Amino acid sequence: MNRYSPRLNRYSLLLITSMLLVGSNVGIGKSIVEFVPVPLFALLRFMIAMAVLWPLLRMSRLRGVKRGEWLNLFLQALFGTLGFTLLMLGGVQRTSAVAAGVITSTIPAVVALLSWLILKERPNGQALASIALAIVGVVVINLAHADRSSGGETSFAGNLMVLGAVCCESLYIILSRRLTQTLAPIDICAYTHLFGLLLMLPFGASALLDFDYRAVPLGVWTLVLWYGLSASIFSFWLWMKGIRHVPGSLAGVFSAVLPVAAASYGIAFLGERPTFAHGIALACVVTGIGLASLKVRRVPPATS
Repeated sequence: MNRYSPRLNRYSLLLITSMLLVGSNVGIGKSIVEFVPVPLFALLRFMIAMAVLWPLLRMSRLRGVKRGEWLNLFLQALFGTLGFTLLMLGGVQRTSAVAAGVITSTIPAVVALLSWLILKERPNGQALASIALAIVGVVVINLAHADRSSGGETSFAGNLMVLGAVCCESLYIILSRRLTQTLAPIDICAYTHLFGLLLMLPFGASALLDFDYRAVPLGVWTLVLWYGLSASIFSFWLWMKGIRHVPGSLAGVFSAVLPVAAASYGIAFLGERPTFAHGIALACVVTGIGLASLKVRRVPPATS
């Protein structure tokens, strides 16, 4: 057991770092969309990613991808890159980074729910409890925003968009299960972002040509560059690298880092203040993640 502990700790750190990046990107995205329209920002994200990933698109490697894999890659791009990006950025434009972070942390529970509905993978009691707690957390946040006298409808719409982004990302995870058996993770990243760039062009092309770039502070452009690299490459590679060596049920625990990072960014840089409802929702989601991961701690007694 001890011989594997350093390896497990090292790769667990990769997963935690990945979730820190994803969580902080929720707040960073909110900072950017105050200056840059969502379609243009989404297009720039894909352009930045492809500028780095372009060398991976060699013809010899493209010929090795099967027709069924191309269809799967397209669906992953449709949901996991295009759908997730538009809904997440549109959502954080309308709601707080704290609320978006808590809702995004329900991804493990939504993956379990969609696996049940689509793949017929029946969840156990712990997974069902995790799904129920995630639903309670999302409902608490939306009810809290609905009770506010000002901005309630806007926050509610933003929360629903973030929830839609969660569903898109969860579909992406389900679709990627088969591809990771035949394609390298970095290749999957390159191909899906190429599709994402092509799909995003009709939405962002006009803004790309007509936008007044001088009106955006240099610091915001720095955030755009970081977001494109972090969301598309760094966090993706760290997660794929770590998940190969850490049990999936244990990896789910690390997603609890996501809302903490999102809330920390919102408090430190956006002047947001978490409410009691946020605390209740976060407690529900984190408890659900921890509950779903308890089974990894059940180690059978050693035989003499």
